[in-house]
Amino acid sequence: MREPIFTGACPAIVTPFDQSGAVNYDRLAQLIDEQIAGGVDAICVVGTTGECSTLTLREHIAVVHFCVKHVNHRVKVVAGAGSNDTSAAVYLSQHAEESGADALLHVTPYYNKCSQEGLIRHYEYIADRTELPIILYNVPSRTGVSFTAETYKVLAQNPKINGVKEASGNLSLITHTRCLCGDDFYIWSGNDDQVVPMMSLGAKGVISVASNVAPKLMVDITHLCLEGRFEEAARLQLDHMELMDALFCEVNPIPVKAALNLMGKDVGGLRLPLCDISAANLERLRAAMEKTGLLPAGQ
Repeated sequence: MREPIFTGACPAIVTPFDQSGAVNYDRLAQLIDEQIAGGVDAICVVGTTGECSTLTLREHIAVVHFCVKHVNHRVKVVAGAGSNDTSAAVYLSQHAEESGADALLHVTPYYNKCSQEGLIRHYEYIADRTELPIILYNVPSRTGVSFTAETYKVLAQNPKINGVKEASGNLSLITHTRCLCGDDFYIWSGNDDQVVPMMSLGAKGVISVASNVAPKLMVDITHLCLEGRFEEAARLQLDHMELMDALFCEVNPIPVKAALNLMGKDVGGLRLPLCDISAANLERLRAAMEKTGLLPAGQ
């Protein structure tokens, strides 16, 4: 029986840039250390929140390599390696494996809008060319394609496919997947605002945007769920819904980078076509952060 790559909370960590727009490795090291000090169970690097779509291939590979070396086995490292080109996904996967990553995160091929059969072939092709376990990533709002529970059932037969980061927002899909797939096809929430309901259905944790600014919060919510203390976990989640909503008031990772900069983390800006948060949404974000104690009132 497969074991889950991790249980609990895993930040989808941002990629900080310096004033010239280059990757700021010193700041990335600090962010990683802060997340681990906050008790997280894994680090996910160069995913959507890590701006994988605007990193060059060389940067992508280098950021994964740096993260693995800096984490140094303190927690698991999940490396984003997805692409809409299957051969490119294999290339990134093999480099992540060479760097020593513990697992891969593979988003559904975006823009192509392939069929369910195309999804199956894509993931089986990748799995045949790496020894690392794979977490599928379903986020149809960004990619234009969603898995079905029946496709999950097929892919669950592959021993290298460990499970899925589910960010479809479709709880019916989660329940049908849990019904059709074995207990060792694992699910992680990809939506911070759905952690508790998904874990009540058997999800093992979250790959989280909010963890970037509040690692202990996401650790506490997920670990309470793992202990079966769902009422306490639900109260924590509900108490922080304003923050979680504000972190998605514009497309990710625009708000979370703004939040980190408000906290003095100096993660820099974004690469086009992403741009700075609007003034109105910055104030909304600031208010939510003040309400939850992440910023002092009136800062």
